[in-house]
Amino acid sequence: MSLIGNIASTYATDTIYILGKGPSVDLVDPHVYANSLVIGLNDAERIAPADITIFYDAWVESGLKESGYRSRLYLTAQSGFKAGGKPVVEAPLVHLNQETSELLMQRMMTDSLEVEEVLFVTALKLSRQIAAIRGRPQTVYMLGFDFAAEKGYSRSFARDYTEGSADERSLKISAQEFYFINALYALRDSPLDIRHVGNRSFSAITPEELNGHGAQDRAAAEYGVDIVAELTTNHFGDRFRLEKMIRASKAAGANYIKLQKRDVDSFYSREQLSSPYSSPFGKTFEDYRRQLELSKDDFAFVDALCRDLSIGWFASVLDEPSFHFMMDIGVPMVKLPSTISEHKSYLKFVAENYKGSVVLSTGMTDESYERFVTEAFSGCERIYLLQCNSAYPTPLEHCNIGVVRHYHNLSKQNPRIVPGYSSHDHGWKASALAVAAGARMLEKHVKLGNTEWAHFDAVAVDLTTPDFREYVDHIRETELILGSDQKQINDSEHHKYRK
Repeated sequence: MSLIGNIASTYATDTIYILGKGPSVDLVDPHVYANSLVIGLNDAERIAPADITIFYDAWVESGLKESGYRSRLYLTAQSGFKAGGKPVVEAPLVHLNQETSELLMQRMMTDSLEVEEVLFVTALKLSRQIAAIRGRPQTVYMLGFDFAAEKGYSRSFARDYTEGSADERSLKISAQEFYFINALYALRDSPLDIRHVGNRSFSAITPEELNGHGAQDRAAAEYGVDIVAELTTNHFGDRFRLEKMIRASKAAGANYIKLQKRDVDSFYSREQLSSPYSSPFGKTFEDYRRQLELSKDDFAFVDALCRDLSIGWFASVLDEPSFHFMMDIGVPMVKLPSTISEHKSYLKFVAENYKGSVVLSTGMTDESYERFVTEAFSGCERIYLLQCNSAYPTPLEHCNIGVVRHYHNLSKQNPRIVPGYSSHDHGWKASALAVAAGARMLEKHVKLGNTEWAHFDAVAVDLTTPDFREYVDHIRETELILGSDQKQINDSEHHKYRK
């Protein structure tokens, strides 16, 4: 249950999608899944990445292998199943017969863990447990459950690994409709609001209507302000932790996640590296820092995951070896943080060898740095100038949001400049004021829980709580209130006294 709890904690929404393989699922916009927990049955992860996959038949392994194991956790009755390094939980299979079928609904309401031959019953049981973990009711959408074998499968399945004759599959699939209707009745007073997606008499919503519900999540990409979840190195080099942070950032509504890359050997002195530092990774600062660095395979994983989730990513590149490393990977955008604002020779090197978009935080600098970077990076596609104070946390009187307005004025003279704000202060108010001053990019530090031995700054927002989602919501509300700079008559207003 701890694995399931960890997965459930990465999403701020109270929505669960249970994914079947019927062709009606092809009518659902894939963006719908991005911000919520997905439970896939059999090899349904070939349709969309899942958080939890449930299966028991041996043939499913071929489909999962073909898809590249796109789930974060596998619950199976197959002994010895390997999932490319992903976590696997084995549970006993309950075969469906006259005796076990009579008690199917009762088992669904218990907390025991087993794999039912009617797989969606196990998925509903997990959904109940997730509701208990979150302490809130959950809305559960059942997608791709057409209960009609003759309709075939989703077009995602160019190759079908299902075993058994067509008649056997037809009998098995059609019988599941009876159990689904029973499940709706059994769960009517539970914390689950079960909504079948389709055009059946018991369907609660059509695929087209579900796509409309997902429009609000997709609208984040249409806002004028890009919100960056600054992960720094709070993933600790742990890919599973990294994935949770990326998914949670996307679920909260971020447009980008940001990472860091530095060459440990050249960035730090030998004295710094050999200094004592207590962490789970060793006894020196060198042990700690080496654990935090991501490999090329890790960045390839990040790139693929972000593409799946439709969220952007980029990285702070702190030294020349790391610059070459990231250029080989093909980083979408480069950040040069305040930490290296005095490394002028390196900054000039980047300016001479990189023409993409560059993000520059301006902590610990003055107007001379502004002049330097706007001239040095004049050949770049975009120059994101982020007002920043490098104190953690930043005192309110040192946020200096007026500088954002200054950068906004610069952008009118130079369209390549994009004003922004890197928030090291507590909460959302300074960020909201930055938006009103013209910011078009905001950075907010995030973390995943509290760890005493880590370099957590005091202002990082904990992704295991709703705080980052609330931060994003406040910024989106600010944009709504800010509205247009074009004065016009709105639909909401009218003259009380007409001539």
